[in-house]
Amino acid sequence: MSTDVKRLITVLAALLLAALGTDTAHAADGDGDDRPSAGQRIANALRTSPVHVDEAYADAVPPSRQRQLADRIRRTGLPIKVVLTPLTKGDAFDGDSGVLAGIVRDRFPDRRELIVITTDGDFSHSLEGYEWPSDAHQARDAVAAAGFLAETRDAGLADLTAKAVDLVAEGKGRQRYEEATRDLDAAADGSAPPARSGTGSAVGGSGSAVTGWWLLIAVPALALTVLAARAALLRSRASSPVVPQLVFASARAADEARVRRRAEAEVLELGESTQAADVATTPGLQRALDAYAAAGKVLDGARGLPDLVGALALAQEGRDALTGSRGLPLCFFNPLHGRAALRTGWRRIGRRDRLDVAVCQDCADALRDHRAPEVLTDTARDGRTVAYFELPADRSVWAATGYGSLMSPLEGLDGLDSRRPMAG
Repeated sequence: MSTDVKRLITVLAALLLAALGTDTAHAADGDGDDRPSAGQRIANALRTSPVHVDEAYADAVPPSRQRQLADRIRRTGLPIKVVLTPLTKGDAFDGDSGVLAGIVRDRFPDRRELIVITTDGDFSHSLEGYEWPSDAHQARDAVAAAGFLAETRDAGLADLTAKAVDLVAEGKGRQRYEEATRDLDAAADGSAPPARSGTGSAVGGSGSAVTGWWLLIAVPALALTVLAARAALLRSRASSPVVPQLVFASARAADEARVRRRAEAEVLELGESTQAADVATTPGLQRALDAYAAAGKVLDGARGLPDLVGALALAQEGRDALTGSRGLPLCFFNPLHGRAALRTGWRRIGRRDRLDVAVCQDCADALRDHRAPEVLTDTARDGRTVAYFELPADRSVWAATGYGSLMSPLEGLDGLDSRRPMAG
């Protein structure tokens, strides 16, 4: 069986949607105070460019890549809209890519045909495809296939999106999906490829029967079990006795592997940028070099996700030093959300002191609505999984610095005894 548990869960979820005919995009656009404004902001952006990238993904898909994607879409001649934005439970779209796509569709009532490619609400570096009024271009299968190809297995979000656009334009999404997942299915149980249903629409699409009694019974049951267990894990941050711990351990290992690849790429890119920088015109070059050296050291000695994220924070600090930017650091609660959008006051439960932290828009919205933001976790000495900032500052440089919100990560490392572990 494939070691990439997230990909397996994605396949099961897609099969469940196909078998049961799930339709989530009919969620009312007017539900809640935030949803109309969030949907309208995205729609307004899509009227000037077919690609909208939230600030949280600006590093993964910078403006130059956004323009390349927009040109790629225009060359296809298809009504494709790309929306890359973080989706979390409780946000303006309730963390549901189908709801987001449906709202985008509602904002373009004059377009009879529309194809929307969005980020996945469950897995941040996966994509979902939706198409109206029918599945003429097999968009759902095409976009899903992009994530299972060998050539995109380690690809960044920009390259993954570009491949998804190409596969949609090719019009052979179902075939490409079956080819891409054949080895995964065979490794799982030796049965036929996990064919998806013919419909690619969240709303308004024409459905087709899903063949195979096992698909209608076994796969939905298994997918429901896995997805329900995962949802419970996200809500409670506690292990569930219903699902084997090996599944969650494997999923976390997959997360770490993905973040490690990203960190390696960003540290390497920072090193190349420092070598190309002109000493005379780059006042922050020495600091960038220091950040590069520190990021490499952290990456080499990383013992888990918090350290790998620390390497990302240091790489960000190095890039800011090169450009002379005074931009905000990565999101305090979960730096994987990307660069923060604003600073806000926050007080930990049971504490009287109030911290000034940098947060992304999603976390800011959660705080405003009195919801717990999604946090990066670490392991305490007693084995409990806790928010990384709950660790004692003298045991974790990341708790002490907040990945840049409370102190520069570089300065935090400089002040840390070299014999003291970085995290945990």
